[in-house]
Amino acid sequence: MTTDTVAEIQDLRVEVDGRALVDGVSLRLVAGTVTALIGASGSGKTTTGRALLHAYPPGARVTGTVRVADGVVGHVPQHPAAVLNPARPVSALLADIARVQVRHRPWRARRPAARRRVLEALARAQVPDGATLLRRYPHQLSGGQQQRIVLAQALLTGARIIVADEPTTGQDEMTKRQIIRQLAALAEQGLAILLLSHDLDVVRALADEVHVLRAGRIVESGPAARLWRSPRHSWTRDLLAHHDPAPVGDRPSAGTPATLHVRDLTARHRTTTVLHPTDLVLHAGTCLAVMGRSGSGKTTLARCLAGLHRNHDGEVLLDGTVLPKSLRHRSRAQLAAVQYVFQDAQAAFDPHRPVVDQVARTAVRLRGRTGPAARAEAEHALSTLGLTLDLGRRTPDGLSGGELQRAALARALLARPRVLICDEITAGLDAVTRRGLLTLLAGLPQTHPDLSLVLITHDRDTAAIAHRIAVLDAGRLDVRQRTAAATRRGRAPSG
Repeated sequence: MTTDTVAEIQDLRVEVDGRALVDGVSLRLVAGTVTALIGASGSGKTTTGRALLHAYPPGARVTGTVRVADGVVGHVPQHPAAVLNPARPVSALLADIARVQVRHRPWRARRPAARRRVLEALARAQVPDGATLLRRYPHQLSGGQQQRIVLAQALLTGARIIVADEPTTGQDEMTKRQIIRQLAALAEQGLAILLLSHDLDVVRALADEVHVLRAGRIVESGPAARLWRSPRHSWTRDLLAHHDPAPVGDRPSAGTPATLHVRDLTARHRTTTVLHPTDLVLHAGTCLAVMGRSGSGKTTLARCLAGLHRNHDGEVLLDGTVLPKSLRHRSRAQLAAVQYVFQDAQAAFDPHRPVVDQVARTAVRLRGRTGPAARAEAEHALSTLGLTLDLGRRTPDGLSGGELQRAALARALLARPRVLICDEITAGLDAVTRRGLLTLLAGLPQTHPDLSLVLITHDRDTAAIAHRIAVLDAGRLDVRQRTAAATRRGRAPSG
């Protein structure tokens, strides 16, 4: 490796059960630069990034070489909550790492030295009000805050390389800009950044070098400026093509019965109010998008509807009947009626069981279907959403992120819900996969006329398929009717 090259991958092939996840991938990371991997869901970006950590899927056969210069490789995963211990406050998570770094000091000096290192790492990761966040537990942080805490952990280890896997997934525009500034600042400090992303605006703003992956192979590489200006491969041109999602049509008349009615809902995390008094009405056959900055209360609102957040006052009524605050106290019919599709589809599945069996389980548990009948329904539901029988028979690690999101959607729909809550399920998907999923979501109010669809999203293209948009700002809700002109254009209204 040259003096400025801090990591190099040559002719990497990772194969699982005879299927190549990446095949012949070569790239190098240079200190002080941002190298981006882009491509469709399942193209091999994460597998390539994790190769720098020598972390491969179980049973993988690996050939090629991965060389990393002196120093630690930091990893910021797509779903940072997965690597934060939920039982320990942020201060303890960071202090454990910092204490290792200062263990050579006299024991009386170790605690203040570790504290200084923690605060320095928080500052480098651009964590606002870091001293306050230290007292919180991971579940009390927004997705953007969790992402920055994980980055601070990586910086505490002294990492010279950061693998940032979809760091802006599910983040609002302001948080995205902060993350862009954050990663750019780290590159200016001499770190090498490997950016794995579907967010082409972020890649355009950050990357010095871009590699385009398709089906595990790099089909095009080059300086970012050249690639944006004149992409050479047809797949790159398709990936960069602009897309407007199909609108869902007009909102049903005001006389349509309300499926879900939220009255004076106020939610808290411990003693902090995160959702101020909120009223909301959902009608059958309609789609509501809930937008807002990271930490504004979007997911808390959704979790209250689903019975996943009990610390709230007010009422959530389904067809005029008050739903219990906790899903543990909801009947089987009530559980089936309100379904939640999570952002992290991988974490929502048992890694050891075939996907089709897990989808079928919903029909058995919530609708009382027999095993064979439930499996037949599951196979049909997966097929309807574009997943083959072969994909359904695989365990979750055999599916891409976009495929797993479709499987999670099929599982939720198999409950025959009245309300379907989709929490950032288009986040982190490439443009092609997102386009297909948005088209599918846009058609749900027509194919399931009794269904009310709630989209938790930061993405304006996703919100554009909704009949109404609810904007949350610091826990306060403003619901807006979409104009007919905005619907025809497939855009959210301004503001």
